[in-house]
Amino acid sequence: MAQYIDPSLDGGDFEDFPDLSDGDDDGAWDDEDDGGAGVEVRCLFCDRTQPSPEETFTHCRAQHHFDIHQIISQHGLDFYGYIKLINYIRSTSCSAESLSNVTDPKPWDKEEFFKPVIPDDGLLQYDFEDMDHGGEKSSDSNRNAEPLLNDRLKQAEIRAQEAEATLANALQELHRMRQLAQDFVMNADVRCGSSSAGAIADLDENEDGAYFGSYGHFGIHEEMLKDAVRTESYRNFMYQNSDLFKDKVVLDVGCGTGILSMFAARAGAKKVYAVDQSEIVYQAMDIIRLNKLEDRISLIKGRIEEIDLPEEKVDIIISEWMGYFLLFESMLDSVIYAKDKYLSAGGAVYPDRCNISMVALCDPEKHTGKLTFWDDVYGFNMSCMKKAVLPEAIVEFVNPDTIISEPFIIKDINCLTAAVKDLDFCSDFSLPITRDGACTAVAGYFDMFFEKDCHTPVSFSTGPTCVRTHWKQTVFLLEKPLAVSAGKTLDGKITVRKNRKDPRSLIITLSVNGITQTYMLQ
Repeated sequence: MAQYIDPSLDGGDFEDFPDLSDGDDDGAWDDEDDGGAGVEVRCLFCDRTQPSPEETFTHCRAQHHFDIHQIISQHGLDFYGYIKLINYIRSTSCSAESLSNVTDPKPWDKEEFFKPVIPDDGLLQYDFEDMDHGGEKSSDSNRNAEPLLNDRLKQAEIRAQEAEATLANALQELHRMRQLAQDFVMNADVRCGSSSAGAIADLDENEDGAYFGSYGHFGIHEEMLKDAVRTESYRNFMYQNSDLFKDKVVLDVGCGTGILSMFAARAGAKKVYAVDQSEIVYQAMDIIRLNKLEDRISLIKGRIEEIDLPEEKVDIIISEWMGYFLLFESMLDSVIYAKDKYLSAGGAVYPDRCNISMVALCDPEKHTGKLTFWDDVYGFNMSCMKKAVLPEAIVEFVNPDTIISEPFIIKDINCLTAAVKDLDFCSDFSLPITRDGACTAVAGYFDMFFEKDCHTPVSFSTGPTCVRTHWKQTVFLLEKPLAVSAGKTLDGKITVRKNRKDPRSLIITLSVNGITQTYMLQ
């Protein structure tokens, strides 16, 4: 269910209730006392003492121009407010003059000032009700003070217990998700032929919780924002083609911290709907408010497949949906869903075009480190581990010096016309070899384009010869290196499809030189 977020709302902070215990001496709360008469009472602002609270207040008024009656009346203090005021003055050694200019919130209005500064303080034993109401005493006030404070302590303990229970439930859920992940690895479906089209829209909240949960932490968003190639490409596209956004209604699918929504608003969009299912949307609320864009950006918490926008159609859809090897995480499925449901006739999706390319690698050292290593591990044969290592696609930065072929595009995607079924595909490839060597792996990467109706087109690449991005490259190790020669081609076939058991992960089958290997990207 969608949750509409009002950026004008603030959350509240909870302060732990302080320890009010002051030993076993209950004299300060004894309702059988005589209001403090007969004890030496120290002044609030100097070291002089008086024989009673009344005389102390008279001294404060005459010598320090501090009138307790005026302060009580001015701020409407009750018994608890009076107690906290006295302890605040004693603990902070503030001047009488500073108290005459106090405004809300009152500096003494904190639970920590319930604790007496001076044991058996005569001013705390003084009958507040008598002073405030001209002699009409209310012994019930002092009698009830300590039980009321104990009640508040009990309430604080209950809240702490509830917080502990919530944490325990969260840890239990985390354990459950880890177990599901382990089961998935052990039972991964590597069979070919089943279609996963539309599977993302069918995932329920529990199945997809781990995915959105990972995007609730600031760390992943920090990594993406610091990726200058990624973030500046989106910014440059919108700022340099602001005519596309002027007075338009924009939908941001998977808004995260809201950076793309804010770019769109600054570029001239009259309204931006920013949608995200993860908890980061609450941080985005504060970010948008801090930048005074809440009048143009509306945040909606929920999956795009489950919400209803306040408007039937939008003019532009923007999204940073790309994952490793472009299609990992299957966020493009959500963009396609949003396009089919909300995009107006003549509308645009950005980025509007992308492709996936492959290159051949010669990196014997990496191959040895990942596979040959298991043949002799401290004198033991662990070669059986290769069966677990080889099928796992590796996301890493490829050394450009290890590239031994020209790239080959295995998939072109037009984001405006693509359907979910198009994202499971097979492609033949032919890699022109540029130098002699042994092909130890092939690597994949993607390029993105912002071109439709743009007078200043923008593009970027995640290839190994370009500026590094957080997407890196995806490497598929070959079980045995293949000898190749410059001027020849390395031919093969690649099949890419969603994993039926986890549609956000990919199963990639690679056939090269008659040898077929299936890889998991998860």
